[in-house]
Amino acid sequence: MMTSTDRTVPVERMQELLRRSFAMRAAFYAETYDVLRETFGRDEALRLCKQMTRRMGEKMGAAYAAHGPADIEGLKTAFLSGIIEGEALFAPELVRCDAKGLAIDFHRCPLKEAWVAQGRDDAWLEDMCEIAGAIDGGLFEAAGFVFAGETWKPGQNGCCKLRVLPGPKTSA
Repeated sequence: MMTSTDRTVPVERMQELLRRSFAMRAAFYAETYDVLRETFGRDEALRLCKQMTRRMGEKMGAAYAAHGPADIEGLKTAFLSGIIEGEALFAPELVRCDAKGLAIDFHRCPLKEAWVAQGRDDAWLEDMCEIAGAIDGGLFEAAGFVFAGETWKPGQNGCCKLRVLPGPKTSA
């Protein structure tokens, strides 16, 4: 039990709270997509939701802009260290980090796990992963890099595959 001076939260409790927070975000994405799909059809709903999440990523990209367009090592360190409880919630696997690019495979995703728990089918999950993954394109491109990641597809294990390449050189 926490007292007014003891603000320590056990790791398990923090992870549970984070999962609940991601589940709420997942529910918001799901309801938004469902309402837009019912109103405008699948293609337009997908486009609008991807636009929404991409814009979120573009705003987040400013935090990584100091590393653009080519500090891949700095980007990797900043990005991975910025994921709260990343190992437990996302199980990232660093596949590559060199001057040619950054590759991280995520073996878990609390958003996808929440959608699976809702009983959604693979086609719907694929759409939602594409929607959620648009945040990464916005983030890394706004930071000055080229984003070439892939989102989860039916039949694949894990989740998204983050791929970031050096961005175009800017004249100083």
